[in-house]
Amino acid sequence: MQILLHNAAHVRSGDKGDTACISVIAFSDELYEVLRQQLSATQFKAHYNGVIKGEVQRYEVPGLGALQFVADGALGGGVSRSLCLDNYGKALCSAILAYPIEVPDRLQNQLRGV
Repeated sequence: MQILLHNAAHVRSGDKGDTACISVIAFSDELYEVLRQQLSATQFKAHYNGVIKGEVQRYEVPGLGALQFVADGALGGGVSRSLCLDNYGKALCSAILAYPIEVPDRLQNQLRGV
């Protein structure tokens, strides 16, 4: 079944200068495997449709069931330099929750809000 990421994970963010760090934390180990297979650095960057100007690196943290994305050039030059208030790390963090993923029906009981 196709769902939105917010049904399978929660997110946290941080920002420093023009770099946003966004963690996607799965609700279960099985959902982590689904996210690991379906959310690459390339897909993450493409979801933002040109907002992220630099490279995106993905780090896997399997012990926590998390993927960490470090996005350079994501904050319009940095929070203190940009007039675009929506480009803070928290806004970028919230936007990834609308990313669509395919989840096997057998994992439906591990999802939230479905």
